[in-house]
Amino acid sequence: MGTTTATAPWKQLLLNALQSNSNLKHSSFVQLATIGSNGKPSNRTVVFRGFQENSDKIQINTDSRSHKIEDLKHCPFAEICWYFTDSWEQFRINGRVDVIDGSNADPIKLQQREKAWFASSLKSRLQYLGPHPGLPSLIEQPSQEPSLDPSTGPVGAYCLLVLDTDQVDYVNLKSNERVGFASRLSGNGEKSWTSEKVNP
Repeated sequence: MGTTTATAPWKQLLLNALQSNSNLKHSSFVQLATIGSNGKPSNRTVVFRGFQENSDKIQINTDSRSHKIEDLKHCPFAEICWYFTDSWEQFRINGRVDVIDGSNADPIKLQQREKAWFASSLKSRLQYLGPHPGLPSLIEQPSQEPSLDPSTGPVGAYCLLVLDTDQVDYVNLKSNERVGFASRLSGNGEKSWTSEKVNP
């Protein structure tokens, strides 16, 4: 028998897993799978950049010139997979991804993009000044490394991805436990969650 709650019950499980595996540098890396216009899946490793304020929406930084943006414009649904090696926990989290680049018309989303930009390290921000990802490398590299004023706002290539979660599949291999979480919207647009224990 499942239970229903207004808050996302999987979020605390994930925060606990992040905390108990915080000694491992790779614990903030997740795999993000998308579907391309050719109908084939693409998977890559990205960095978890936290939850959007007061929500269960997951933030990921990316380059607006990368193939994943084309994939998400074709099909806005994606899934991330996380495995925590110390606690033997896996999270498969899927939902709809909002792509927020500099051309977004919503001022609130542009503020979220700017906030996420300044929350990133300067080294991370410099990546967006590099050559177009996925294109052949030029033999001659630029003689000067790109530089960036730390107070400068997001550059054009910087894009914030926000995953609005619909379903979560949680597996704990130590306790041999598996729980499925699913969201649904009420008539007034509020999200609620159901959870159900399932066979591992």
